[in-house]
Amino acid sequence: MIFKINQLLKSYVKYLPAITAIITVLPLPVKAAIFLVNERAALGGNDEVNWVSLGKVFNPVAPDYSAFLPNSLSATSQDGLTLNVNIAPASNPQITPPYVFQTLPSPGIRSNFAQGDFVLFGGIDPTGFRPLPPGAPDPGSRGNGGPFTISFAQPVFGAGTQIAVDISNLEVETFITAFDNANNLLGSFSVLSTSSLALDNSAVFLGVRSDTANVSRLVFSSSNPEYGLAINKLTIIAVPEPSYTLAILAFGVSGAILKLRKRECIS
Repeated sequence: MIFKINQLLKSYVKYLPAITAIITVLPLPVKAAIFLVNERAALGGNDEVNWVSLGKVFNPVAPDYSAFLPNSLSATSQDGLTLNVNIAPASNPQITPPYVFQTLPSPGIRSNFAQGDFVLFGGIDPTGFRPLPPGAPDPGSRGNGGPFTISFAQPVFGAGTQIAVDISNLEVETFITAFDNANNLLGSFSVLSTSSLALDNSAVFLGVRSDTANVSRLVFSSSNPEYGLAINKLTIIAVPEPSYTLAILAFGVSGAILKLRKRECIS
């Protein structure tokens, strides 16, 4: 038995250069391509973060200021992916901390997300509220426009969310910028949109998709940072369980050789 084991080990060492050569000649990955995605369905996500999962929702009818959030916080996706959210602090001390609200008809907080959506909001200056003439459009209130930075504990293929700015009837440019785990810029994109209070799910979707799992950080911002920035649930194209392709290939080749040598020893 010991003789057979020694023979198998010698065979493995003998064929090790061949295994190494197979791995060496495998094509190296080309530079990844990253694309803008403007529809949630087109992103093809398989994971998400709904901000209600943070456990704090601000109710404007019965305000509880303990529902305010820190500017830096952690969240966990439905499938257990950890991510960190950093919302740049506002320079105006009158602006509240960030909070999550559910967009609902008055007396709730209206937006152009879908009715019932839970929205992560940068914060608002409550002293800016003022009575409006009947039928007058709400111009919005000064708030914290971010930027919002979302960092993933594990790189993903892409992610995206609907985004809005707390100002009505004004065209605003919103941006998404993606980085890898070495802080290399992967791509930056923008779209024009108009926010409203219509509760009609018209908030623009802003996402990116890469052909490899290299997206480690996303930054959302707008051309009007003096107005509050808001995003609804984050859809993610998460990475499946690690496959370790090269290791499996090496193990498979070496296993086949060992089986072959074992048959030879037995015969």
